[in-house]
Amino acid sequence: MPLPKSVKMVEVGPRDGLQNEPTPVAPAVKARLVDMLAEAGLTAIESGSFVSPKWVPQMAGTPEVLAAITRRPGVSYPVLVPNLKGLEAAEQAGGVDEIAVFGAASESFSQKNINCSIDESLARFAPVAERALANGWRVRGYVSCVLGCPYEGEIAPAKVAEVAQKLLAMGCYEISLGDTVGTGTPVKAQAMIEAVAQVVPVEKLAAHFHDTYGQALANILAVMEKGVAVVDSSVAGLGGCPYAKGASGNVASEDVLYMLDGMGIETGVDIDRLIAAGAYISGELGRPTGSKVARARGGCA
Repeated sequence: MPLPKSVKMVEVGPRDGLQNEPTPVAPAVKARLVDMLAEAGLTAIESGSFVSPKWVPQMAGTPEVLAAITRRPGVSYPVLVPNLKGLEAAEQAGGVDEIAVFGAASESFSQKNINCSIDESLARFAPVAERALANGWRVRGYVSCVLGCPYEGEIAPAKVAEVAQKLLAMGCYEISLGDTVGTGTPVKAQAMIEAVAQVVPVEKLAAHFHDTYGQALANILAVMEKGVAVVDSSVAGLGGCPYAKGASGNVASEDVLYMLDGMGIETGVDIDRLIAAGAYISGELGRPTGSKVARARGGCA
């Protein structure tokens, strides 16, 4: 299959990236980061999460972030919602028109992450998706551990396909397939996409790769060869997962963009502004950027 001529980059840094930080990041800083990412040309920026602050304290200021950002036409600002209580909080906060729900392809990870089985998690999300759709909101689905689990090892592609199909039936317009621990390799990534594409149209699939083993860019290119044209990434390589020991950050948005630019694939994103956004948040966190491209261009904090 020929490579896509354009790729949509979904920025997950302000949520998936910052949720694992050891020290709180002020809502004003998060809002400034979101605005800088939008100014760089990103049209989908995951801006927060309505999870319990007891479990993910970094996301406690999401309503303040949503109130502070400068909204740009054509840009969506989705938030993660784990249950009906979270959905109610999103409704009260205002400014929400897209949410994300998340399942896992691993039973062990589902239990560690959200204290229930995969089937129980999907049953919990069904009324959330139904109510969000009734609100006129869009719903995006995530599947975690699609290429490996810290507790179970390799995950069968058929299991990933099963969970993705259920999220699609729930009303998700797009399913993001996440290599949460970053153990996947290109051939395995392609086999997983082939399995999922049997039950979910490939144009409704997105790739979400962590770079723990340095395989993220190779995996992204591999799934693009199978028709995937939506890629999740995190500015400055922020992220990790509190329930996946050893998982490093998402692939850096700057590095993904450099690869796509070099291949002549259109994204609509300006690399200099993206590097500036990464330098800003890295400076606020007091550490160097995780992006190799930003470091090479002198964009370190």
